[in-house]
Amino acid sequence: MRSNAEELYKRIKQDPEHAQGLFRQALQNPQGALNSICELGASIGLPVTVEEVKDYLASIDDEETKQWLIKARGGL
Repeated sequence: MRSNAEELYKRIKQDPEHAQGLFRQALQNPQGALNSICELGASIGLPVTVEEVKDYLASIDDEETKQWLIKARGGL
């Protein structure tokens, strides 16, 4: 399912408004943001688990993602 996590991440990044909403949610409720990501994946046919999302985000090597994770207080 890593490919699902990768594809889901790409789709979220393509929708800046949705990405910002998830970022704001992660600042307040990191676990809730993870759950929202999983729910989104299930709703569009890209099911992922919380662990798969965490593993995928940890594997990405770009500054934007690293800053996002730092700002989300490591909750992801």
